[in-house]
Amino acid sequence: MGILSGNPKDQPMHYGEVIGIWETSMMAKGTISCYQAYLNHAGDKDLKEVLKDLLDQAKLESKECDALLTEHGVLPAPGFPERPAVSWEDIPPGARFSDPEIGAKIAADSALGLAACSKMMGMSFREDIGALFAKYHTTKAAFGLRILRLNKDKGWLIPPPLHFKRSDEDQG
Repeated sequence: MGILSGNPKDQPMHYGEVIGIWETSMMAKGTISCYQAYLNHAGDKDLKEVLKDLLDQAKLESKECDALLTEHGVLPAPGFPERPAVSWEDIPPGARFSDPEIGAKIAADSALGLAACSKMMGMSFREDIGALFAKYHTTKAAFGLRILRLNKDKGWLIPPPLHFKRSDEDQG
C-alpha cells in the first residue's frame, strides 16, 4: 500500500487543502452577507431568484466546508450576522446598487469561483475533496450560464470592445 491509500476520509488533509477549504468557507460566508444585501437592493424579480439560489449554494458550501474543517480539528472561519430584509423602496436611489451592477458583480464572482474550484481540484490529494470541489465547479458553471443569460436578456451585459476582422478591401 502506498501513502495516502485507503478511504480518503481517513487520510489527513495537507496544508493546501486545509487553507483552501478554510478560504472557501470564508468566501461563502462573505457571499452570504453580501448577497443578502444585494437581495435588499435588487428590484428585478428574476435577479432576486438568482440571488436566492446563489445564497442557498453559499450556505451549503459553508456548511460542508465547516464540517470538513471541524472533523479535522480546524476552527472554521467566523460567520457574519444575518442581514435583515429591507424594502427596496426604503433604500435611497443614490445609495442603492442597481440591478445591472449586481448582475455584473455576481457574474464576476461566478468566474472567480470557477477558478478557485479548479485550483482546489488540482491541488487535492484526497479524492473526496477533489470530488467536492468538482461538484461546486459544476454548480458554479451552471450558475455562470444562468447569470450570463440573465445579463444578456435584461440588457445589462457590458461587453469589452469587440474585434471584427476586417478584410483587406475594407482597409484600403
